Amino acid sequence: MSLVARHLETQGIPTVILGAAKDIVETVGVPRFVFSDVPLGNSAGLPHDVDSQRAALEMALTVLEVAPGPRTTVQTSLQWPGPPHAWKRDLMNLSDLDPEEAARARAEFQEQKRKAGLGSP
Repeated sequence: MSLVARHLETQGIPTVILGAAKDIVETVGVPRFVFSDVPLGNSAGLPHDVDSQRAALEMALTVLEVAPGPRTTVQTSLQWPGPPHAWKRDLMNLSDLDPEEAARARAEFQEQKRKAGLGSP
């Protein structure tokens, strides 16, 4: 998406990226970036939380309107539920996961991919 945004900008179409991978998005150098320090896939708000999703959209539209220049990054106040940054520890440390829980999560992920037509039947 970052590269697409840069291309669109060269064609005169303003863009804003909502993202959670700050290092990657900023390296590519998008014109406007709204960063949320949450797990990937949740930068447009928390799951099933319309208020956080609305706030992310409003922030993106505001950044689109008032960004002072290229490569503008603004961070949301979005907080993942639970202790601060505990999701990073949990996300990146599979050794702490119970083998049965890991198998259940893997099966659930495979089922989601199958339903989306992305995995093996």
